[in-house]
Amino acid sequence: MKQSTVPPIVKHLSESVVKASKIDPGLFEKYSVKRGLRNADHSGVLVGLTNVGDVVGYQKVGDTLEPIDGKLIYRGINVEALVQGAIDQNRHGFDEVVYLLLSGKLPNQQELEEFMQYMGKLRDLPDDFTNNTILANKGQNVMNMLARTVLGLYNLDKNAEDTSPENLVNQSLNLIAKFPTIIAYSYHALRHFYQHKTLSIRHPNPNLSTAENFLLMMKGEGKYSKLEADILDLALILHADHGGGNNSTFTIRVTSSTGTDTYSAVASAIASLKGPLHGGANHEVLGMMENIKENVKHWDNPKEVSDYLVKMLNKQAYDRSGKIYGIGHAVYTISDPRAVLLKKQARELAKEKGRLEEFELYESIEHLAPQIFYEFKGDKVAKRVCANVDFYSGFVYNCIGIKEPLYTPLFAMSRIAGWCAHRLEELTFDAKRIIRPAYKNVYPEQSYIQLKDRE
Repeated sequence: MKQSTVPPIVKHLSESVVKASKIDPGLFEKYSVKRGLRNADHSGVLVGLTNVGDVVGYQKVGDTLEPIDGKLIYRGINVEALVQGAIDQNRHGFDEVVYLLLSGKLPNQQELEEFMQYMGKLRDLPDDFTNNTILANKGQNVMNMLARTVLGLYNLDKNAEDTSPENLVNQSLNLIAKFPTIIAYSYHALRHFYQHKTLSIRHPNPNLSTAENFLLMMKGEGKYSKLEADILDLALILHADHGGGNNSTFTIRVTSSTGTDTYSAVASAIASLKGPLHGGANHEVLGMMENIKENVKHWDNPKEVSDYLVKMLNKQAYDRSGKIYGIGHAVYTISDPRAVLLKKQARELAKEKGRLEEFELYESIEHLAPQIFYEFKGDKVAKRVCANVDFYSGFVYNCIGIKEPLYTPLFAMSRIAGWCAHRLEELTFDAKRIIRPAYKNVYPEQSYIQLKDRE
């Protein structure tokens, strides 16, 4: 048995920390504390107002919440309309969505062309900066490398502390444009140093969309299909914003409310998104699906699939957490519009990659899981659940050939648009005020004991 290498002082302090951190759960109800900023009906506690976006999964009828089909809205426009508009014109829409989220309006043809040309010029990184910040400093996690690089960009900005609207927009566009490049280079550096793979640094093409540029830098010219680029663009659109209440966006609003610089604020949002409870759900779905594929012999047999899902809920299968990953969401009830839209193109991608049977297993679980969950929990406890976007996003990225260490960075590559929009709103509206909630101290009062008298 391997002996612990934890120093005695650390072990002793850790035991004290655990004891000092315990809080009687009953005190939360006593003092009317909304844990996790959630109301008793699972809705979020209203802490602010925003013009950027909205997430809708239920409607209030009297004192109860009634489930409805989910809606994701960017600046008053349903994301379904944004996606369909790009598809109808056979073009990529993420750059248009970036413009919309930041400015509050859709660009006309000339504005969009000028915007994309400007963003194309910003995508590349200075050679010395790439060498000194990304390649010279090893990293085993792309999210940490991304945060470090963002903080490094502070040193290249002569107006890093300037929070005027024009400078904030300038900084936002620079970061949004450079995120795909930073992420691609960080991943290649990680593979080179820790997996002994050939180091490939490809410069972005200013004439390509964000999705195409990322695939170019990751895979090389001519090594990705149009469908792969199209579905990656769709994923970027769907992850660009999710209201002001999601953890990473709320984080950047909290840090921005202090007046800190853009690079520090964005780094704080990256740190939040890195947490497995926020940005890592599609990792869990992929692991779960691999386990299901290994243990369910007949994927097209609903009873066999259902029986295994029940085992998972009973903590008898997979990681014994009692969860079906990718099923359920804090806001969406009947449907997650992002999952609905991604699923449509995921089927086509599965056909292209010869993985349709696997995709149909995903569909089967999406169909079976809500009812199984409802029956397992009981009607007095269970809330309406549906497949969320993470249920299909990992499968899509896997089909494209994007490796798991990039899943959460891809999330960040998209969400940086929403983060910047919310930061701009936080710092430019007239009634700005530092965000400062309250915590009730419940630690018992104690007397000071002289050092010589302590046990």
